[in-house]
Order: sequence, then structure tokens, then C-alpha cells
Amino acid sequence: MVIARSFVVLLLLGFCLFQCRKKAENQEGFQKLLTDVEHINGKSVYMNTPYITAGDRVYMVGTQDGAFPELGWHVTGEMGGIWDHPVKLMDGFVATVTSDNQSVCLMKADTFTNFPFANKHVFKTGLKDLVIERTQFVPDGKEAVALEFAFTNTGETDQKITFDFNGYSDLRPVWLGERTNMIDGQDIASWDESSQSWMVKDSLNDWYVTFGSNIKPEKHAKGSISCDYRPKGKGITASIGYSLDIPAGETVLLPITISGSYVSAEKAKETFAEVQKNAAKLLETKKQRYAALAEKTKLAIPDKNLEQTFRWVKYDTDWLMRDVPAFGRGLSAGAPDYPWWFGADSEYALRGLIATGQTEAVLSTIAVLDKLSEKTNGNGRIVHEASTNGAVYNPGNINETPQFASLIATVYSWTGDKNFLKKYFPVIKKGLAWLLKENDKDGNLLPDGFGMMEIHGMNSEMTDVAAYTQKAFADAAFLAAEMGDQTLAKQYQNNADKLRTLINKDFWVAESNSFADFIGTPKQATSLIDDAIVRADTLKKPWAVAELKAAKADIISKNLSAKQGFVVHHNWVVNTPMETGIADSAKALAALKTASKFVNPFGAFVTGIDRDESAGKDESSVAGNNKVFTYTGAVMTLPTGVLAISENNYGQPDAALGYLKRMTKSFSFALPGSIYEVSPDYGMIAQAWNVYSYAVPIVQQFFGIKPQASKQMIRFQPQMPSEWNEASLENVVVGDNEIDVVFKKSGSSEQWNLTQTKESWKVLIAFPKNKYKNWQINGKPVQPKTEGLFNMLEVHGKNVALSLDRN
Repeated sequence: MVIARSFVVLLLLGFCLFQCRKKAENQEGFQKLLTDVEHINGKSVYMNTPYITAGDRVYMVGTQDGAFPELGWHVTGEMGGIWDHPVKLMDGFVATVTSDNQSVCLMKADTFTNFPFANKHVFKTGLKDLVIERTQFVPDGKEAVALEFAFTNTGETDQKITFDFNGYSDLRPVWLGERTNMIDGQDIASWDESSQSWMVKDSLNDWYVTFGSNIKPEKHAKGSISCDYRPKGKGITASIGYSLDIPAGETVLLPITISGSYVSAEKAKETFAEVQKNAAKLLETKKQRYAALAEKTKLAIPDKNLEQTFRWVKYDTDWLMRDVPAFGRGLSAGAPDYPWWFGADSEYALRGLIATGQTEAVLSTIAVLDKLSEKTNGNGRIVHEASTNGAVYNPGNINETPQFASLIATVYSWTGDKNFLKKYFPVIKKGLAWLLKENDKDGNLLPDGFGMMEIHGMNSEMTDVAAYTQKAFADAAFLAAEMGDQTLAKQYQNNADKLRTLINKDFWVAESNSFADFIGTPKQATSLIDDAIVRADTLKKPWAVAELKAAKADIISKNLSAKQGFVVHHNWVVNTPMETGIADSAKALAALKTASKFVNPFGAFVTGIDRDESAGKDESSVAGNNKVFTYTGAVMTLPTGVLAISENNYGQPDAALGYLKRMTKSFSFALPGSIYEVSPDYGMIAQAWNVYSYAVPIVQQFFGIKPQASKQMIRFQPQMPSEWNEASLENVVVGDNEIDVVFKKSGSSEQWNLTQTKESWKVLIAFPKNKYKNWQINGKPVQPKTEGLFNMLEVHGKNVALSLDRN
């Protein structure tokens, strides 16, 4: 019997060892899945600044050192933590490690690493012979964050440690929650024995968050405060304690899953169980999706810094997708303070996003904007800003309605989807009718009202509103023709032609070599000048004060009375006539030269009078200079991208590249892999419109891919910067076609190899006339036709090799 009993024990022990070893071998840690993924390490001086662990349903915002301080201003101090829009789940969490009766709070990471779809904090300080890595990601489509703590014993003796995980719930509504009767209640926590996790509920709502591990804990407790972390709000703290044996020279993993739901406890539990069980598989799935994202519109150029930035801008844009089932899936504006939907931000960003192959994201975002705008306005006016609970803060600035028309035209040109056009063309017609009927009281085709510059008093006839209205009518004329309505097309084109003439005549201010900030009365101008003088004087910009005083004196001395164009702030929007390409060439070149004065090493000032004498050389941080959130003095990627696009529109790709290089100085400046909203390190840590500022100049202008998908044609009109001797762009999606472009330059000779997947599609090659000679297609001499300012040639086939020489 003793022998038999011993045999059974040995058999059971052997089975256990086999199963445990098998489990260990199959336990694929996050780090193993990330070993071959590109990544960027953070800077030590920015460890106390924010990062984002991005997901479309849930995301997490903390600081690079691993802490969760109060962040943000839309809901003061509450924009960080873990969000499951339209509710917040947690303010954050802290972890404590105890060994030999000494405890260390994991709130001061030594290093931070950002991956395109995950992040890692490494803790070494204060831990004897122990390194702890915290890696995290958010699975696609899941209301959960998956964490993995890896404990590595670097010593020669085994260690036994206690690990306490403290979660701080804060189930509360999103910004403007009160408008939809979302009332925050006190959180209540209960321990779920079956899943060995905490379940927290808002006492007034069916909002839930649950957290725990698949490793059995030794203890759990409510109400404990750890590491002096005391966030504000009506949340509750709850901890889970684990005892871990760490053999010498080995690593032990502890997974933590945090899931939530604003619908039911059952949903939160279901997500918790699924993510806890399949975290590695979900990480692999996200890894593969991001690899596919990188392959679309894949850029290779000599400037590897710009090449890397362009690739990461695609990732950064994906970080901002917000999926809220009640309203849809759409691109938000920025993290952490603008995690909801905007008209203007989307109308820029989506025009860049479509060029990077993200068609579904573009279409779903347009659907969200349309749905919210129709519900709010019902007249074609496009909303400006809407929270994720559906509450609209601003029903729409004037520029957003015409920009929507141009967005639809851009997307249609890339997709050729007639059903898409049929769906949104009625919205465009309503919007353009509203634009003139409600906002153009004097009937001169120039709508009055706020555009992109939300400066008090700047709501007369604004330059950007005028330029975008002109572009909207031109684009709507094209769309009307596509819909078969030639009468309406002619009417729209007539408006566009009149507006182009008006803008070049009435908005041009010759003595300033610039288009005006606005057209208004002398009284409006002097009032704005007085406000601008106070601003410039406060900011200690003596040159601006002197210029403004002289401008005011000039208005008074001339005894002006009629409306006219005025240059007051040198706002970036004065460049929109060049961005849209409607400025006369001579005026455009002069205005672009003027615009080049209002920049610093990172790009263009939003408001030119904020420039100072150090603007030409100052490459320092701006975040440390601002105690209260403000956009005064801001340099941003959008104005800089607009200038890059403008320079390209007038045949100056080298100048355009210069602006791209300025923007790229901000890449990874503070958050590795990202470009801040305000350059180099202020405002939002990720910003949607960055993709517009990069993709349009690179894809559509340098590489010259100008789709006409409804005609199964791509107009190929490149203009390469002179310093690029070779470049390629692969897998550019146009309709059901994809095109690759490979460029090489040697001396005065240029070779372009075009490869497309659809042989039936046409390629219309266009180069400025009198600039090139000796055209050859697939090794055979050809003679292009001259049309207007271009020499053009139409070709067919999957592979086209073009060779030509510069004159």
C-alpha cells in the first residue's frame, strides 16, 4: 500500500510538473510579442508628461513615469485615467512591491518605451536585485486594458515578494454629461469570488469597472490608500495582494485585466473573462493590424527621420479613433482633452487619412458627423464640437459647412463610390443653401461669421471662410456634374468663379503683401487693433505693438468708412487662398514670402503678432512657460502643413519640404512617437490633423497622386524636392486599385516606375510644360500633348516606366 501510495504521489507530481511546465512554456508574455516591433524610448526629462495607451473603445492616459496625476482642463483634472466613453472607469492605479519588509511604490519609472500599439515602463530604482516591467495595451474593440507586470530577479538568490495592486475607480460622465442627465454617483465596490476580482459600480447608474488577475491573490481590501495617491472624485479604492516567488535569474509574469461597461455588470464580466483568457492573442491581432497599417501608403525617402515620422503619424491617427455604439465610430480630435468629435478637425484629418488607405475610418467618421449635425441642425450646417454622449457644444462655425463639401469631394475622388456621393450630396446642397441664406446678409457671396480663428470680434467676412466657400462651390460643381445635374453644376461653378475674383481683389492687401485677416468696417478693424495691441504688449512684442499702432493711425488719417480687407493679427488663415490654390500666382508668391516671416524652428505661428525676435532660433520647450492652458503664442502643425501645401501648389516643393522638416522637429520631442498639438510639447499629446499636414504634401503633391476614381483614372503630377534623388511610395489605395511609385534621379534624368493592380485603369501623366524633354514610356520615345500649363500623356497598363530629362 505504501508503494502504491508513493507511486500515485509521484504520478500526480509528475503530471503537475508537466502541466505547470506546459503552462509556463505556453505563457507568451507581452514582451515576447513586442521584441520585433519598432519602438521609441522616452526622454528622462519628460517622464512626468503624458502618454496614451490607445484603443477604440477604451484608452488609458497617465504619465511616462507610470503615475496617474490629475490631468486636463475640459473636466479639470479628470482627462487622464481610463476612459470608456461616454464614461470614465478609473482615475488610475498604483502598485507596491514589498521585499524584506521594505516597500517601493511603482510611480517613478526609470524608463518609458512607446510602441505603436503598446507601452512599457521599467522600474529599477530602490529595488534590490529586482527589475519590474509594466507593459500594457488595449485590445481592439474591447472595453478593457490588459496589463502585464514582469518581475525579473537579477540576483543569485531566490526572492519572495508581496505585490499589492491598488485600483482607484472614478465612474463618472464625460464632459457635458449634465446635458444628457448623466449624474455622477458614489462608487460602490464588491469582491467577486468567482473571478477573484473587484467589481465597482456607480451607485446611481449601470456603470461598472472590474479588475483582477488569473493568479489567486492572498488578500483583498477596500478603502486602502497606497503611495499617497488620493485622486479627487466619487470613486473608491480597492486593493489586491499577491505573493510571488521569483527564482534567481528568472522572470515571473503577473497579468492584470481592467474591464468596464456603461451598460451592465454582466458585460463588464464577460469582457474581463475574454480579455484575461486571450490577452496574448488579442495583442498579436493588434500587432498584425498595425503592421498592415504601416504597409499602406508606405514611404521610403532619404530623410529617414521624416520617413519614420510619416509612418508614426499613421499610428498616432489610429490612436484617436473613438467607437461609441450609440453614435458610431469616428476620429476624435486629440488626446487627452479633445477625445470627442469635431467638424473642422475631421475635415482636415480625413483628407489626409484617405490618402493613407484608411477608407473605413474615413467613412465611419463622416457618418458620425452627419448624424450629429442632422440631429442638431437639420439644415446642412456641420457641427463644430460634440461630446461622446451626443451633446453638441457648438452647432458649427461658418467654415465647417463648406469644408464638409470639399471633404466629400476628396473622398469621392479617392473611392469613386457613387452610393457614398448619393448619400451626402443632399447634405452638401442643404449646407451651401444655409451658408448663403443665413450668413450672407449683403448678398456678396462672402458669409459672415467665425472661421478657424476663434478670436473675439473676428466674425465678419473671414479669409478662411471665403477661401473654403470658394473651394466648396468648385467641388460641389464637380459633384453635381457627377450626379448628372448640369444646371446646378453651372450655378455652383459660377459662384466659385465669382468668389475667386472677389478674394483676389478684395482680400488682397498690397502694402502688406498678404491676404487680409478679414473684411470689415474701419470701426471693426480699430477695435480689433486695440485688443491686439493689448495682447502684443502683454506678450512683450514691441515690433507688433508699433505695427498695430501705425495701422490704426493710418485708418484714422485716411478717414476710411467703407468695408475693406485688413491685416491685423497675421493669422495663419491668410494663407488659405494659397492652400486652396485660388490665389493669383504673383500674389501667392508674395504672400508666401510674407508668411515665411511668421515662423519659428518648429513651424508657423497661429497668430503672427505672437512672434518675437527669438523665433528664428528658439528650439526650447514651451510647456514649462505656461501655468494656465492657453493657445497664445502657439505654433501648430496645421498652419505649418497649410504652408507646405501652399508652397507645393505654386511649384515650390523645396520650401514645402522645409515646413515638413520644421514640423518633424517636434516628433518624439516629449511623447516618443507623437507630435504635440502645439509645437514642440504643449497642448494635446496626439492630434488628428497632423495626418493632413503630412499626407497631402507627400502623397498628393510630392508623389503627385491625384485620384479620379469615378473615371478609373489617376492623375500623376509629381514634384519632388531637389534633395531627394530616390524615393518610393507603395500600396496607395485608390478605389479598388493600388498604385506604387518609385522615383530615381541621376543628373538631369528622372525615372518614374508606376505599378498598379488594375490594368484597366488609366494614368494621366502631367508635368509643367517646358520643364522636361525626351519623354520615354517603357523605353520608347513618346510625345506628350500640351494642355494649359502642362505637358500630358495618358497611359494604360499595370507597369509604366517613365523616363525624361529636365531642360
